[in-house]
Amino acid sequence: MLNDVVDDGVIIERVAAIDVGKAEIVVCARVPSPTGRRSRAQEVRKFATMTAALIACSDWLTQLQVTRVVMEATSDYWKPVFYLLEAAGFETWLVNAKDVKHLPGRPKTDTLDAVWLCKVAERQMLRPSFVPPEPIRKLRDLTRYRVDLINERSREKNRVEKLLEDAGIKLSVVASDIFGVSGRAMLAALVDGERDPKVLAGLARTRMRTKIPALQEAFVGRFSEHHAFLLGKMLARIDAIDADLADLDAQIDALISPFGEAVDRLDTIPGVGATAARAIIAEIGVDMDRFPTAAHLTSWAKFAPGVNQSAGKTKGNGSTGHGNPYLARALGEAALAASKTDTFLGERYRRIARRRGTKKALVAVGRSILVIVWHLLKDPDAVFVDLGPDYYTNRVGTQRAVRNHIRGLNALGYSVTLSPAA
Repeated sequence: MLNDVVDDGVIIERVAAIDVGKAEIVVCARVPSPTGRRSRAQEVRKFATMTAALIACSDWLTQLQVTRVVMEATSDYWKPVFYLLEAAGFETWLVNAKDVKHLPGRPKTDTLDAVWLCKVAERQMLRPSFVPPEPIRKLRDLTRYRVDLINERSREKNRVEKLLEDAGIKLSVVASDIFGVSGRAMLAALVDGERDPKVLAGLARTRMRTKIPALQEAFVGRFSEHHAFLLGKMLARIDAIDADLADLDAQIDALISPFGEAVDRLDTIPGVGATAARAIIAEIGVDMDRFPTAAHLTSWAKFAPGVNQSAGKTKGNGSTGHGNPYLARALGEAALAASKTDTFLGERYRRIARRRGTKKALVAVGRSILVIVWHLLKDPDAVFVDLGPDYYTNRVGTQRAVRNHIRGLNALGYSVTLSPAA
């Protein structure tokens, strides 16, 4: 049976496409022909990427009465072009380069790329990528830089661990965190020239004092002035990163204040703390109109299994693909925290982990968290209510047990008819 498919065939009358480079952009504009025929008029121009040249490009497009401007996401070079045209009032689309593929054997130049992109765009064969509004973009810059600083601090701490191993100092064998209060005091003493294991072990505080004999053995090594010089530089770098992180947190708090209610609502989800909530909002925003359903959001975030089917057979392992790494990090950490709770999400993680492994369980719980986030942001009146760890036992578990019993009796040759008990 044939089904009707909506295909209005509407062509964007005045459209432009930009092939973005670091030093130069190639702009192709297609508008109705001045002859009045059904043909199209096309013009290609090149502009430098300096701001003055981009303003000239904007003026030219304004003269042509272009309504939509499309460009590919080329590294970070698209940002100054996109932001300037967006501020000028154009309907600016950023598209994925994978959606704009050339035909095999087709010549490839910057000019031909711009023309091809413009032709595809005018026929509405593209979909725009998600570019958040400016307040969210500013917040995103801060939260992403915060993640980068945390990664850099972790690398510097690993360097300290390697340096101590080189000097034969086994502090990490005794102390679970060598950068705690006791550990930092001992490391600072090493930098200042203290080498006596008893004196160094005596700097232990609170519960670490029970490990003083083991600490004395750990500090017997070949720590030299060379190691002290390097350790001092590494500790200073760690302290500087900590100071930068404190400044970043203060700035993030200032920018997140208009979305404070959204942060508080996401904070009610098990595993999602204030830091994770801020990171999630920075990546997806608070306006869920961009994602019609929760499935659209999980698909965009690559937290939904992909489909690859051919000749009636499903191929591949259902991989989700590569999405936003910063959002994936926040959801992964939230899922890991939720897995340790006595909640529905925690039980969901444990059930899937037993059958399919911890990695798939983390992705599944991350997807569940993202679905909850969508509903909380979509409906201001929505409130998160935990289904409880016994949800599967009370709902799914009972039905599964009934099916298993019926199947077993059928295998023995019995016909089973169920009726509810009084």
